[in-house]
Amino acid sequence: MKNLEKYKGVFPAFYACYDANGKINPEAIESLAKHYLDKGVTGLYVGGSSGECIYQSIEERQIVLEHVVKAVGGKMVIIAHVGAPSTRDSIILAKHAASLNVDALSAIPPIYYAMSHESVREYWLGIVNATDLDFIIYNIPQTTGYSLSLESYLEMLKHDQVIGVKNSSMAVLDIHMFKYYAPKDVVVFNGPDEQFLGGRISGADSGIGGTYGVMPELFIEMHKAINNHDIKRAQKIQIDVEKIIRDILSCDGNLYAIIKKILEKDNIFCGGVRSPLKNISHDDILRIDDIHLSIQKAKNKYLD
Repeated sequence: MKNLEKYKGVFPAFYACYDANGKINPEAIESLAKHYLDKGVTGLYVGGSSGECIYQSIEERQIVLEHVVKAVGGKMVIIAHVGAPSTRDSIILAKHAASLNVDALSAIPPIYYAMSHESVREYWLGIVNATDLDFIIYNIPQTTGYSLSLESYLEMLKHDQVIGVKNSSMAVLDIHMFKYYAPKDVVVFNGPDEQFLGGRISGADSGIGGTYGVMPELFIEMHKAINNHDIKRAQKIQIDVEKIIRDILSCDGNLYAIIKKILEKDNIFCGGVRSPLKNISHDDILRIDDIHLSIQKAKNKYLD
C-alpha cells in the first residue's frame, strides 16, 4: 500500500519565470522555488496552468523543471505536470521528469479536440506506463472542456500508480465522490482556491492552487486550522482570501500578471506573462499596491 501522507498539505502551482526579453529565467526559477521552501509549503506543482505550460515549448518546460529540482529537489514534494496536446509530447515530458526523480506526475486531458472518455483514459495511461512514478489526474473541465466522470475515475484507479486527482471543478460534490467512492486510499487535491475550506471539508486532503504562491502563509494557516478542527478560524481566513482573490481577478491584467507584480513588492521577480495572456495595465498599478497591502494585513491578523 502506498504512503500518501507526503501529498497532504499546501502545494502552490509554480509560476512561469521570464527575463526582460520573455525567455525562461533559470535564476528566477530557483529563487522562487527557494522562496516557497522558506515559507514551509508541502510541495510544488510545476508546469501547470500557473506555469503557462501551453505557451511553452517542451524544451522550455524541461528547463523549468530542471531548475526547480536543482533548487529544492529532495527538500519538498515536487509534482510535475506533463499534460500536452499529444500523448507523444506528454510521454517525453514524463520520462524527463522521472529522470529528475520528482515525486509524481500529473496531466490535464488533451485539449482542443473533443475526446471520448476512452481516448482520455488511453492518453493518461500512456503517461502512467511511461514511468514508475505516482500519477495524479487533473480534472479542470472549465478550461479543457472535459469533465472527469466517476466511472472513468474508478477505471483509472485500477492502476496502482494512479493515486488520486487534482479536482478543479467548482462542485465540491465531485471532491466528495472522488474521495469516498474510491476503492483504495487516494489523495484528493482541491483546485479552486476560493473553496479551499469547502473542498477540505468535503474530503480533499490537500490543495493545489494558482493564488497560493502570492499568499502561501494564509493557505498554510487555513490548512492547519482545518487539521486542528478550528473551522471558525479557517472560515475567517477563507473569507479574507476570497476578498483578495476577487480583487486580483477584478484587475485588467491576467491573474498571473497581477500576482507576479504583487510578488515584486516583496523583491521576488518572475517577469510578465506570455502573449496572448494580458500583462498589467496602467490602471492596475494602484490596485496592485492595495492588494499587496491587503495581503500584508491578513498575514498580520492570522500569523503569530
